[in-house]
Amino acid sequence: MVLIHWKLKSIPNSIYNNIKLFYQKIYFTIRSLTYNHFLDQNYAADVCMEPMFWFVDNFTYAIGPFFVVSVIGLTTSVVCIAYWIGLPYWWNRNPHLCILLVIFGHWILVNIIFHYYMAVTTPPGYPPEGELISEAVSICKKCITPKPPRTHHCSVCNRCILKMDHHCPWLNNCVGHGNHRYFYLYMVYMVIGVAFVIIFGFDLAYEALWLAPIDGDDLELEGHPVKFNKSGALIPVTEVIILNSAEHLSTASNVTDNTVIPPWKRRAIIYMALINSGVLVALGGLASWHGRLISNGETSIEGNINKTEFARLASYGRIYVNPYHFGSRKNWRIFLGLVGDRSWFWYVILPSAHKPIGDGLTWHTVHDETINEWPMS
Repeated sequence: MVLIHWKLKSIPNSIYNNIKLFYQKIYFTIRSLTYNHFLDQNYAADVCMEPMFWFVDNFTYAIGPFFVVSVIGLTTSVVCIAYWIGLPYWWNRNPHLCILLVIFGHWILVNIIFHYYMAVTTPPGYPPEGELISEAVSICKKCITPKPPRTHHCSVCNRCILKMDHHCPWLNNCVGHGNHRYFYLYMVYMVIGVAFVIIFGFDLAYEALWLAPIDGDDLELEGHPVKFNKSGALIPVTEVIILNSAEHLSTASNVTDNTVIPPWKRRAIIYMALINSGVLVALGGLASWHGRLISNGETSIEGNINKTEFARLASYGRIYVNPYHFGSRKNWRIFLGLVGDRSWFWYVILPSAHKPIGDGLTWHTVHDETINEWPMS
C-alpha cells in the first residue's frame, strides 16, 4: 500500500523559487549582452547624452551654409556702410589722409576675403582611404580605420581630420592641417579690420551720436536771436544783417555748426559700433588664445590632452614634454610655412596660397636627431 503525502505548504515556496530562477536567468542574460568593464558614471552619462550629441552634430552640419552666408552678409554690410558714411567724412576732412586710409583699408579687406575663402574651400586634410598607412599610431573607433599622429575624428564631418583643431560652424568646415593657417590669419586680419574701423570711425560716431541734433528735433533757441509771432510763440530769427569790410549790406542764412543727422544714418552708425565691438572682443580673444596654442606647438584638442598628461605625470613626480614644441619662434615659422627663402612680406603680409609643411601623416618631434636642421634647411 502506497501512502501519498501532500505538502501543501511547500507549493508556494516552489512557485516562488521557480519565478526567482526564471527572473535571474533573464537578468544575467541581459547583463551578459550589455556588460562593459569600463562602465562608470561618466560612461553612462555619455550614453544618455548621445542622442543630444547626435542632434547637435547633425544640426551644426545642416545650418553650416547659413553661418557662412551670415559672415559674408555682415562683412559686406560693414564695408558698404564704411564706403557710404566713412569715406565722404574723411574725404571732406582730409583728402590726403583719406587716400592713405583707403589703401590700408583695402589691403585689410583683400586679406580678409582671401583667407576666409581659402579657409572655407580648402580641405583640412584626410587620411588616405584604402591604403596602408605605415604612420598610423591607433585605430579610429568611429571610422574603424588607421589613424596617423595628431589625427582626430570629427563627429560633424563624420571622418578623421589630419592635425584637427576643431570644427568651425562659421566656416562650415573643419580646421586642420590644410587650412589652419588660413583660419588663423582670417581672424587676425578681421580683428585688425574692425579695430581700424573703430579707431577711424570714433570721431564720426561721436559727432553724429552726441553732438549733432537729430532730424525732426526742435532747434535750440539758446544763443539765437528770437522774435514773437502772431500767436505769441518764440521763433528763431533765420536771417541776420551782416556788415562786411566794404560796409555793404547783405543777407545770409544763419548756418549752425551742428549738421542735422538723419535717423537712418544714426542707426547705421550704431549698427557698425555694435557689430565691430562684438567682433573685436570675440575674435580678439579667440585669436589670442589660438596664438598661445601655436606658440606652444599644439592645437586646441592637443592643448586639452597635454594639460591632462602634464597633471597626470606631475602626480608621479615626472614632467610631460610636448613632442611638437620646438620653441615659440620655430613653432610660428612652421605654422606659417616660412621656410627656406620665404619672407613675411610675400607670404604673410600679402595673401599667399602656399601649402603647409609636410603631408600631415608624419610629424617631426623634439626627439629627432636632425630636428635642429628641420624645417629651415
